[in-house]
Parts: sequence; C-alpha cells; structure tokens
Amino acid sequence: MSETDKLVEAAGRLAGDNFQATHGRVPDAFKLLQQHAPAAFAGYGLIRQSVMRDVADGGALDLRTKELIFAVLDVMSGAVVGAKAHAGNALRLGLTVEQLAEALVQCIMAGGITTWNLAGKDVLLHALALQADIAPKA
Repeated sequence: MSETDKLVEAAGRLAGDNFQATHGRVPDAFKLLQQHAPAAFAGYGLIRQSVMRDVADGGALDLRTKELIFAVLDVMSGAVVGAKAHAGNALRLGLTVEQLAEALVQCIMAGGITTWNLAGKDVLLHALALQADIAPKA
C-alpha cells in the first residue's frame, strides 16, 4: 500500500469517526462519496474534523452553535435535507425551537421570503416534530 493510500485510509477513518461522533452515522450521501471517491471523502473529512470540534477539543465555537450555523447556511442555499439534519443535531445539543425560529427569520431577512418557503418552514416543522421526541418523558 502506498503512503498516499495509507493517508487516505487514515483520513477516511477519522472522517467516519467524526460523522459518528457529531451526527450518529455517516449520512448516505457521504457513504456514496466514501465508497466511490475515498480520497475526496477523506479530504472533506479532514476539513469537517477540524471544524466540528467542540470548545473542549480546541474549537472556537461550541458544537450547538456550529450546527445552527450549518442549518441556516443550508436553508440559505436551499439544502433542506442538510438543514434538517443540522437543526436536529443542534436541538439534541440544547438549542431551543425558539432560537432556531429566530435564526430562520434572519434567513428571511438576508435571503428573502423564498428561503422560508423553500426550506425554512420545513426545517422548523422538522424541529417541532423532533422537539417532542427529545423532550424528557415524565
């Protein structure tokens, strides 16, 4: 095995581990990349590993804030699936639905009402459904 292959393999493992730690699994879209373009998955994974560190691990922002940022960036670009995933991760890390709603209003201010119609409303509805699942049971 070449040194490059070893590096790609090691970085790919780190990427998979980071997805597991922050998202609970490697999303299907990234599994496809992992299987058919392992070097690209590994490279993306190294960037993701660097960004998706909590404060205790050397990150400048806490993971909840990073997940919220990714959620609103995805809303702004119309990536509903990603926005829902990141919003869900942020909720599990303690973000409130009210905080998410306020951030989604910022998307309307920056990107127009179309961001709400195409993505924001679906993300908020998803968050409301998740809130019931995340809330402690009495």
